[in-house]
Amino acid sequence: MQKMMLSGKIHTARVTDCQLYYEGSLEIDPLILKEAGIFPYEKILVVNRNNGTRFETYAIPGVPGQKQFMLNGPAAHQGKKGDVITIMAFSLATLEEAAAMEPRIVVLDENNNIICRKGRICPPVK
Repeated sequence: MQKMMLSGKIHTARVTDCQLYYEGSLEIDPLILKEAGIFPYEKILVVNRNNGTRFETYAIPGVPGQKQFMLNGPAAHQGKKGDVITIMAFSLATLEEAAAMEPRIVVLDENNNIICRKGRICPPVK
């Protein structure tokens, strides 16, 4: 048996832009993706705190260091600039792996700076 487990999470990210006529889904700063253990083009679940929407899409790497979270294409209908979103990635794990698994979680401030890291596989904030 396998379990679908949370493996990476970006909590309280602020949407920086929405581009309806743009290829892709959710553009994310690749440095933040890496900290959360989420791969470019990995399937993600996005939850919008402001409007309550939940949608699945994939992560597109943006410009490193820009701290952008841009809703692109049809995903642009799911939020607006300034909305607070949480991004989650899930991985299949055996029962043994699931029992020992802790996701990599990063919490962001209002400027999309990492203010907290959680999970035993994450280094502490410098």
